[in-house]
Amino acid sequence: MTIKLLTIGKTDNKQLQMLINDYTKRLSHYINFELDIIPDLKNTKSLNEIQQKQKEGELILKKLNPLDVLILLDENGKQYDSVAFSNYLQKHMNSGIKQLVFVVGGPYGFSQDVYNKAQGKLSLSKMTFSHQMIRLFFVEQLYRGFTILRNEPYHHR
Repeated sequence: MTIKLLTIGKTDNKQLQMLINDYTKRLSHYINFELDIIPDLKNTKSLNEIQQKQKEGELILKKLNPLDVLILLDENGKQYDSVAFSNYLQKHMNSGIKQLVFVVGGPYGFSQDVYNKAQGKLSLSKMTFSHQMIRLFFVEQLYRGFTILRNEPYHHR
């Protein structure tokens, strides 16, 4: 199985990007992991929120394969502790799917078309974080989930 994290816009903060790269490298010991970045939309000042979500949604949907399982990182999604999240990952790996795609949307969230295509929603917290921070938090939790599944000591540090 491959896990893909699909995001809108690049990470501008070099320190955050270094940490994201570190966890991405660590993940390669456990699973095929890809970070796929959709470039920010240009000229968004001429778009309202709905139009921007629609355009971003079209770009997200173009990146998907027909058999992908799509999970949105969404403030209204289900929350897990780290152990439950590792079990969630194991369940997906056992299901025989080829690619599990998690998506961080743009600043206004997701279009209705993206919500309609999604098979689930996941929330990392009730708090609001920047889209750049969520990338780091997600790859760290993904790594933590795999260390839990392998009963490795990282989880208890």
